[in-house]
Amino acid sequence: MLSVSQIMLDGEVSLSGVDRLPIIGWKIDSDRRDVVQHSWHLQCSLTADFSSLVFDSGEVTSAQSNNIELGDAALLSSTRYHLRVRITDNHGERSEWSPLAGFVTGMLGALWQAEFISAETPADSEKSHATLLRKTFGLKQHKAIAAAWVHATALGIYQLFLNGERVGNDELTPGWTSYRHHLLYQTYDVTALLNQGENVIGAELGAGWFKGDMGFSRHRNYYGEQTALLCQLVIQYDDGSRQVVGSDRSWRGGDSAREFAEIYDGERFDARKVQAGWSQTDFNDASWRAVSVVNWDKNTLVAQGAGTVRQMERLAAKVLIITPQGDKVLDFGQNMSGWVEFRVRGNAGDKVVLRHFETLDANGNVYLDNLRTARQTTEYVLTGEGEETWHPRFSWQGFRYVKVEEFPGGLDLNQFTAIVIHSDMASTGHFACSNPDLNQLHHNILWGLKSNFVDVPTDCPQRDERLGWTGDAQIFCRTASYLMQTQTFFAKWLVDLKADQTPEGGVPHVIPDILTGHCDQDKFLAEGGTHSATGWADAAVVNPWTMYLMYGDTRVLENQYASMKGWVDFMQAHADNDIWRYKLQFGDWVALDAQEGSYFGATPEDLICTAWYAHSTQLLAKTAKVLERTDDHLYYDALHARIVERFHQRFFTADGDMTARTQTAHILALCFNLVPDVWRERTANRLVELLHEHGGHLVTGFLGTPYFCHALSQNQHPKEAWALLLKDDFPSWLYQVKAGATTIWEHWDGIKPDGSMWSPDMNSFNHYAYGAVGEWLYRTVAGIEADETAPGFKHVVISPLPGGGLSWMDARYQSIYGDIAVNWQAHKGRVVLTFRVPANTTATVKLPAVREIITSGSLNFAHVNGEWAAHCGSGEYRVEYLPDESVDLTYTD
Repeated sequence: MLSVSQIMLDGEVSLSGVDRLPIIGWKIDSDRRDVVQHSWHLQCSLTADFSSLVFDSGEVTSAQSNNIELGDAALLSSTRYHLRVRITDNHGERSEWSPLAGFVTGMLGALWQAEFISAETPADSEKSHATLLRKTFGLKQHKAIAAAWVHATALGIYQLFLNGERVGNDELTPGWTSYRHHLLYQTYDVTALLNQGENVIGAELGAGWFKGDMGFSRHRNYYGEQTALLCQLVIQYDDGSRQVVGSDRSWRGGDSAREFAEIYDGERFDARKVQAGWSQTDFNDASWRAVSVVNWDKNTLVAQGAGTVRQMERLAAKVLIITPQGDKVLDFGQNMSGWVEFRVRGNAGDKVVLRHFETLDANGNVYLDNLRTARQTTEYVLTGEGEETWHPRFSWQGFRYVKVEEFPGGLDLNQFTAIVIHSDMASTGHFACSNPDLNQLHHNILWGLKSNFVDVPTDCPQRDERLGWTGDAQIFCRTASYLMQTQTFFAKWLVDLKADQTPEGGVPHVIPDILTGHCDQDKFLAEGGTHSATGWADAAVVNPWTMYLMYGDTRVLENQYASMKGWVDFMQAHADNDIWRYKLQFGDWVALDAQEGSYFGATPEDLICTAWYAHSTQLLAKTAKVLERTDDHLYYDALHARIVERFHQRFFTADGDMTARTQTAHILALCFNLVPDVWRERTANRLVELLHEHGGHLVTGFLGTPYFCHALSQNQHPKEAWALLLKDDFPSWLYQVKAGATTIWEHWDGIKPDGSMWSPDMNSFNHYAYGAVGEWLYRTVAGIEADETAPGFKHVVISPLPGGGLSWMDARYQSIYGDIAVNWQAHKGRVVLTFRVPANTTATVKLPAVREIITSGSLNFAHVNGEWAAHCGSGEYRVEYLPDESVDLTYTD
């Protein structure tokens, strides 16, 4: 039976607030094999019964079922639209209409009839208290409400209320952007919250990223000195008339009971100072003060339809620990980003004081040193009126453990719950196997993503940093996009990358950029500059290309093309005879082959820089080809060839040896195709030698590690790749697992084998960069690989790599077309491979290291280039084969 299971809008299930028509796609289900869509019929309506059509495609003969642009259909602002689609296939079947999808428009071309208003003055620039805003208004009498929408944003963090009820369930809105270039606003349906007669709309505002204390330099007021709210409520009546209530000088301002709120340091809330009913109609605001208008360019405003931060999970406290030093500590069993919610009884003025941290020291005591100056403390003062429940709202903490510094009465674990927050992204990846340590590693990688994808891709969630380091984001982008749907998340962040680029095309180390102009006290950054480090700045090219590869949407390439080109042109402008290097370079950051006391690995900077110069130039050339910019494609393709030739001359000897005897040098040369074909085997063998020189251990840093297993498995060394992954002594991924980690560490030796800590200056235990090995699990172990000639997994390459002594592996990836599933099992000396290909897609199955195919599953295999390959359409397949001796399996009887 043929059906459409789901319509997707810009990759999301629904959108609330858009300022243009979204890109449409849908997922097709069928119980047949080889299903290809023949035609589609899409409708868009103002009503759920489709009696008021605004768009009707008619029958369109096309196999395209994703990334469909509907042209210039006229849309109204502040309006809900409904969509449905039905299709036919190549077997003559016709589906029923799909389940409905919907989106809500934002302001579109409508003018904002509201102003940014503040209850603060410039004299409050150093304060971190929260403020309240409110406005009483009446509805038009004797008119029925058809719908009501509110569009809101803030300079700072805001929460909105209507008649005493919280509006929406987003957190930390409007998030962190390059405010003066790009400010998001949110859209909420508030129809059910309005009363006939008098109503009150209100908001609470905190400093947040806008004016708060940010960065390891601990500056504040990066973007302004006052928090401010912009809010426009649009009420639509059945007779077609509208009423607008906007933020303006008629609002009133007051003080919140939230006396202090900072992202790094936490919150202090005095419940005795709560102004009960402040957002309801019967509250007297005569004692409140007038608000002021803050001038801000509304042209920076962009609707945010999805991807906001939300409360995603709730975790119970696992254990109450009394440390050797006598501290009371709650262990939630998982390192995370979020809040602790508690229930408490006590007297008025009693306090709850909680200090959040990541790990215990070797003696089992509280370890705070790696937080540096971040306090990560929440303080709540009780009213004394029965049971009270509270958690923070305007900060978040990175933690697994909580030191209970003050708490009235006895401690009961049931009184405490951890609330996990991160950007709302659909889960798309699943990986499990017969090795529980690898399963825990996958868990740790996933939780590293959850912890650090809090509106921007941060390096860590706990210390006085939490910045959008471009290197970390670039390194982890592909892994993240297997694990979760990151299309919306990265598209938003890349807008800020483009906005914060230097006029010459240089890319700041962190996005949004708060380092430039604020690093006088940092020796490295003060002397070396705050932009354009290789492997970091390359996020400008790598991340858009990865989004295109994973989701097939050319808009991200169009939107970022000037930024991508700007970065490559910057490198070319500063290259010397095609060898690139510029000011401060992080190189193979925190590699273990660095000199004692250094963060910089042993691989020469000019080699690393030139390797990445070649890589980004090649990706730009490919992008130009996709976008049909022929002249640019030819130019950058030729530039890439020239850089590669220069790399050969500079970094290889006449005998074919690399001039740098480091693991990372060989990894980058192999993975970026910088090795002459005649020397490829030699270079791969030399990498294995370098691996064996360290007892089979890696000594790579941020730029070498993500590619290590790929460099081995793609160059006839799969056993060595598996062995590297499965090492469990120091240094290795599984060393962290054996040490009890629940996320990925910043350093291989964050906790050393003797229990001592790496330097507290920079020692996060929740740092996703080294989790980039997750890409190898999905692309190689599971063998779910994208094809850049048919991106978004329109055509998938399925080429799993059994090994590592595993008896089974099961993986799935929810692509934009549907579920791609791969399972392999070792049984009686054979491998049984089963896999599923979504409808309206095709696959190529490649089986290396095979002696004999026993059962082909109706596939026509041919032996090509040393491997068995077959092409297939959608459906489920089962193949059984005998692996050759290079495959290390544990066979089950």
